Amino acid sequence: MCKNWIKLSLLAGLVVSLTGCVEAERKLGRGFNNMTEFTRLGELSRSVEQHTLASGPAVGRTTGFVNGMNRSIGRTVVGAFEVLTFPIPSRPYFKMDGPVYPDSYKPGVGDGPLMNTDHSLSFSGGETGSIFPGSRFKVFE
Repeated sequence: MCKNWIKLSLLAGLVVSLTGCVEAERKLGRGFNNMTEFTRLGELSRSVEQHTLASGPAVGRTTGFVNGMNRSIGRTVVGAFEVLTFPIPSRPYFKMDGPVYPDSYKPGVGDGPLMNTDHSLSFSGGETGSIFPGSRFKVFE
């Protein structure tokens, strides 16, 4: 029993030492990103949009929806697999490495206290005097 644990720990140490930390953390991040596909519904929106543009609204709502659901399920399952096997190196399973959005939507950096720490001072383009009710003066418009 003890010999099996020693062999297993040596094998795990060998696997971890042979894989680079950068690839393992990239694979883990990619796995978490793919696992959260159903909260974003990016594959579904993109598939419906692309099918609608290519073949019309009736096809987009039916075939696009089914194709998007299949891709969302696949991305979620692959994400769970990548999280479980992140120390073992492998190539990405999807061509798009990262979150998928429709072509008509390009996300930017979120506006809020986490990204714009000087927002209330109006240095980052926020409202001047935002703590005062009715203040609508903006520095950059």
